[in-house]
Amino acid sequence: MAACPHTLSSRLLTGWVGGCVWYLERRTVHQSPHTFMHILRNVNKQWITFQHFNFLKRMYVTQLNRSLSQQVKPKPEPVASPFLENTSSGQAREEVDEMRSLSPPSLLSSQRPNTKELMELASVPIVEGAVDVGKEAKEEKQWKEMKIQVDDLPGILARLSKIKLTALVVSTTSAGFALAPAPFDWPCFLLTSLGTGLASCAANSINQFFEVPFDSNMNRTKNRPLVRGQISPLLAVSFATCCAVPGVALLTWGVNPLTGALGIFNIFLYTCCYTPLKRISIANTWVGAVVGAIPPVMGWTAATGSLDAGALLLGGILYSWQFPHFNALSWGLREDYSRGGYCMMSVTHPSLCRRVALRHCLALIALSTAAPILDVTTWAFPVISLPINLYISYLGLRFYVDADRKSSRRLFFCSLWHLPLLLLLLLTCKRRPGGDLQGAAPS
Repeated sequence: MAACPHTLSSRLLTGWVGGCVWYLERRTVHQSPHTFMHILRNVNKQWITFQHFNFLKRMYVTQLNRSLSQQVKPKPEPVASPFLENTSSGQAREEVDEMRSLSPPSLLSSQRPNTKELMELASVPIVEGAVDVGKEAKEEKQWKEMKIQVDDLPGILARLSKIKLTALVVSTTSAGFALAPAPFDWPCFLLTSLGTGLASCAANSINQFFEVPFDSNMNRTKNRPLVRGQISPLLAVSFATCCAVPGVALLTWGVNPLTGALGIFNIFLYTCCYTPLKRISIANTWVGAVVGAIPPVMGWTAATGSLDAGALLLGGILYSWQFPHFNALSWGLREDYSRGGYCMMSVTHPSLCRRVALRHCLALIALSTAAPILDVTTWAFPVISLPINLYISYLGLRFYVDADRKSSRRLFFCSLWHLPLLLLLLLTCKRRPGGDLQGAAPS
């Protein structure tokens, strides 16, 4: 058997043994590159890289010093969690007592308390406060018997009837009665004032009864008696009925049927038209102005028994005065009215709100000039009332131009003293009945 001269077996071995060795050597030479590449691939797969060393270093550091490891800050518990609502207050207080009893030994065991123990100690008053708040919230949801003390009832009824607004209504009615060209009758005057006041209390009480869910969303009205639960709705409606029936009866049979009809119409207009329109349309402002213009007309008709041009003039002055007064007030309460769901000019039509206020400020000058033409006052009234009318018109112009809270506030406060002063000037310059005849008698 010939052997290759290049192989190891050809130099050392001959015969059959050399042939076997030659075969094994040749197979090893042919397959060695493939085996070497396979070994290299396996080594590359299991090779320890720099990332492995970096990871091992971080693990070693964190295991050596555990304070370097990241810890998630626990989220504070809510004030009144559903778990605390379902858990009885006695069980929760027992858990709090156990936490208090376990916390001091843990502090004594180590000089430096860890973060977890400090967090447990801080959570004790939070859990206790949450238990109290959850208990109070649960008690508020339960039905409770409403108890009203007799001493608090007059104040509650006064706020229910909007006593300040009622006083303004009665004062304008008294001004209309005094301005009428008729002899002043004290019994009739007292009956008119009392009947008008009772009718106003009834209308305001019914208004608050209808607006409870909306008043609760406004900061200006959230403390009203019905909203706070100081009085029951049944008692409020009963109080309104007890005011409306005798009030209308006094105006109808104690004064005259025309004044009684105006009182009934005004209650209907305020409760059934103005109140629902506040959430539907901006026309509620014009309807509300009509409601405020009727009381001086009622005073005039109570004194004279008729509805003439003088009564309409007084109603027109009160009608125009209410636009700068209310529009300036509503401008500073736009957020409140929007939260309560009321459709006001200041919320939906801001430019119209300012324009209407300025327009009716100027209308007060024209109405004051018409007073002597209709024989209500002398010609001195337009002259002496011109400065205050010009001043409120100037503030209305500033409100229209600036459109800010400062200008609206100035216009509102001006309207508070403008109306009483204007009514006082009307009384001062009132034309006396038969004054011309008395002046012509000596000649």
